Amino acid sequence: MPANTADYTDDVRLAHLMADNADSITMDRFKAQDLKVSAKPDLSHVTDADVAVEEVLRKTLSRARPRDAVHGEELDDTGHGPRRWVIDPIDGTSNFVRGVPVWATLIGLMVGDEVVAGVVSAPALGRRWWASKGNGAYAGKSLAQAKPLQVSQVAAIADASLSYSSLHGWVSAGWGQHFVDLMRTVWRSRAYGDFWSYMLVAEGAVDVACEPELALHDMAACDIVVTEAGGRFTSVGGDPGPHGPGAVATNGLLHDVVVRQLLAGDAVDPNAERDRPEN
Repeated sequence: MPANTADYTDDVRLAHLMADNADSITMDRFKAQDLKVSAKPDLSHVTDADVAVEEVLRKTLSRARPRDAVHGEELDDTGHGPRRWVIDPIDGTSNFVRGVPVWATLIGLMVGDEVVAGVVSAPALGRRWWASKGNGAYAGKSLAQAKPLQVSQVAAIADASLSYSSLHGWVSAGWGQHFVDLMRTVWRSRAYGDFWSYMLVAEGAVDVACEPELALHDMAACDIVVTEAGGRFTSVGGDPGPHGPGAVATNGLLHDVVVRQLLAGDAVDPNAERDRPEN
């Protein structure tokens, strides 16, 4: 650990504990016949499990970190100060509702505008990812079963694998043609979606992940896992961090090319990219 880097080990352990509690609730409610589902003002889904998880995590934080602020998807912000926990109780609620196992609880810790620790827990997939500033990123079922993560070394956009959530979002955001052109440029594109796209970037299985419309709670925990695995995480415009609009996560080598394509629609010559020497 660098000499000037704060130690967030206890915060990561706490986030794992909270993720354990969240997993217990979500797995109990996943595919439950009496699951209660309603629509929020933006017409997105919210379930009784979303609310229950966020309430439990907030109670834990009120005891363990009473001075820290909390920002979540479903409930009002609480507290003030430089340390702020950012919670998405179920990222991928639509999947959760339909019985698709691709959903996760996202728990991030920010100090000021920077994410310094995070845990992404997907119990229906049997996977968990976590990271803290200066300590790297890991995956496994628990802290005791940790495997270090490293992004890919793919340096040419023509050789890249791209993951996204939906084409509709890009069209609605006004970047539809830019995104389609990017899809045509890369080697392979798949809609793995939501948190999973970013975790696949951190694992090196995917080289680029991007979405045009995201909130802070969708991005905070994913940001630190990607960056500590050696990648880059920015807005669509290339501004570092989980502040939007949207998100672009890459292995770092491809980042500037992807942002340029999405933002300006500058078409990339795949062959020229393949021949470009690495810096």
